[in-house]
Amino acid sequence: MLSRWVVRHRLLVFAAWLAITVVGVLVAPSVSGRLQPGIHMSGSASTANAQIEARYGGATSDPGVLVLGLPKGEAVNAPAARAGLRAVDAAIKKADPQVRLVSYASTGARTLVGNGGTSTVVLAYPPHTGDDMATGQIDALVDAAKAAAPRLTVHGTSVKALEAGNTSGSGNSSVMTELIFGVLGALIVLAWVFGSLLAALPIIMALISVLTMQLLIYALTCIMPSSSPLNPAVQYIVALLGLGLSIDYSLLVVTRWREERAAGRSNEEAVRAAVRRAGHSVWFSGLVASLGLFALIVVPNSLARGIGVSGLFIPSTAVLVALTLLPAVLSKVGPRVDWPRRRRAGSASRFWTWWAGLVIRYRVLAAALGLAILGALAGVAATINMGLPTPSHLATSGVYTDGLHALQAAGFPAGTLTTVPVYVPHAPEAASVASSLNSVASLHGAVAPAGAPWRHGGSAMVFAIPQHEVGTSVGGTSLADIRHTVPHGVRVGGEGAVNLDLTHSTYGAFPLLFTVVALVTFLLLARGLKSILLPAKAVLLNILSVAASYGLLVLVFQHGLGMQTFWGARSYGAVGTLAPVLIFGFLFGVSMDYEVFILARVREGYDRSGSTRGGVVEGVSRTGRLVTSAALILFLALASLSTANDITVRQIAAGLAAGVLLDAVVVRMLLLPALVSLFGKLNWWMPPRAARLMRIHPAPPRLLDEPEQEPVAIGDAG
Repeated sequence: MLSRWVVRHRLLVFAAWLAITVVGVLVAPSVSGRLQPGIHMSGSASTANAQIEARYGGATSDPGVLVLGLPKGEAVNAPAARAGLRAVDAAIKKADPQVRLVSYASTGARTLVGNGGTSTVVLAYPPHTGDDMATGQIDALVDAAKAAAPRLTVHGTSVKALEAGNTSGSGNSSVMTELIFGVLGALIVLAWVFGSLLAALPIIMALISVLTMQLLIYALTCIMPSSSPLNPAVQYIVALLGLGLSIDYSLLVVTRWREERAAGRSNEEAVRAAVRRAGHSVWFSGLVASLGLFALIVVPNSLARGIGVSGLFIPSTAVLVALTLLPAVLSKVGPRVDWPRRRRAGSASRFWTWWAGLVIRYRVLAAALGLAILGALAGVAATINMGLPTPSHLATSGVYTDGLHALQAAGFPAGTLTTVPVYVPHAPEAASVASSLNSVASLHGAVAPAGAPWRHGGSAMVFAIPQHEVGTSVGGTSLADIRHTVPHGVRVGGEGAVNLDLTHSTYGAFPLLFTVVALVTFLLLARGLKSILLPAKAVLLNILSVAASYGLLVLVFQHGLGMQTFWGARSYGAVGTLAPVLIFGFLFGVSMDYEVFILARVREGYDRSGSTRGGVVEGVSRTGRLVTSAALILFLALASLSTANDITVRQIAAGLAAGVLLDAVVVRMLLLPALVSLFGKLNWWMPPRAARLMRIHPAPPRLLDEPEQEPVAIGDAG
């Protein structure tokens, strides 16, 4: 038995985990340097971007845009105006020789001239792949332009600069900072749960788990193919999700250990009993959580696959620490750190006993209420609008918003900020490609710059300016029209094009992801719970719970409910492409933890009493505080992650945090006891043929007339 071996060889266990922790501490600071920003995937846009990046650096990025206004009565073709515009180009190149420009001064293209000919735009692209034209770069462009041509009015903006203004309420961008906030929140909850120094044990176990996970991420960066590198978001998610799961599993084991100690067992016996009884729930929960995360590898992009591969070791590391190191520590110092014992262990919670009895008494009303809440939110989810935030939604106030307004006032569409780069393999064809694109109704126009920065190895670049922002919910047909217009062999790239390809490939794989996760989860639960109805109910409620969390995501990020309060930002007008599919993978697996925790104790109570109602009361009264505390801890960890200066990470973390809380409160504490008590004996039905196929012994039949009285276990005030 694992617990007996761990107790006997605890010095070896301590030494092994100490060595792993030391290596983790040494390696963790260098992990972020091995991660690569961006999302890599197969598809026409990715192929185009690879060719563009190899020859023209950061031309696949959304450009920085300068809006240059001339003095009243002066047109761009006037000699003084042309001299001023050339001076702006020269000043920018002097300030940053590697920046690549597309301007009226260098091309003479009327596409770059505003209404009345009194204004123009300069498109600026960063020199290297992965660079962005964010706030610092835009400020430098504006300063250089103003210094070179004081007669001109100059405004600057870009998608990244507007996005930075819309995430300014966050402030925290490092994994360590967010980890500290998550740890402090968890420590407060654990202190309330245990009322003793035991509160520190799950935190210590979680920190060791997270360091081990960082070590494993480092190892992954060495073996992942170059075509699918790990995204920095993986480090955020692994750290915070690992923290929450590790604390959850440790909390379950320590709580069971205290119960066994309160029942009169010696410390060593209590450790063994805790690992034997709670350990089954822990490893089973870890298996189901791993499944939900690992299934993300079917999504064909590097971010989802990186998280999917990481899903193999996030729950498993947390399980391994909870079932090896934690029992070893408890066997050595457990009774000494269980001080000053402000809370009694071993008795059922008075509050949760009362709550279980109340839900059972009004089970039809409770089930109807819970389903109504989830159903209403799932209905909101049906209105989801997936895409990138539009510049108009990102614009709040400040100089970059002023730049957007100046751009539109000059007669340029907001789509200028998502100008589409087009790779032309044979440079002589560039002019004809631009000419054909100029006749497309969904485009403002196209430019074929002829300067050296845009000619390389016989190839050339053309830039198409769409009427609407590509990749957003209002993007229209611009990208499709560009692809249909350019001749064969000409490649269409850019961030918006990649995002659209990402949406199609991701949600093309979603039915497979959904089917695999739901089916395998059902089979695992059916075998673990020796029931057909309970796992079917669990899977269906999980699907409804995930849909409800999408509804919350829509209310907050698409419609802006609470955005200003929590993040000091406006509505994004849309939900990020990757958020729903990643939330499904996380939430489906993680929320099953609570299902297993509760039903394991319900099953235990049912086997002892023969009463479904008695099992529900016992299960809820002994796990209610545990489940709500675990959910609160995971919620705090994810809430701290939602402060990241990244819109995608923010949406995923906020959606997960809300989903975890919703699942714990509405599904596990309301719907689960109500439905289990309604189903009665049917909960434990397992057809003999199915039992044989799964190689389990079905539960012995119980009498149909279960006791009507509601068993009451009076304990502490909970």
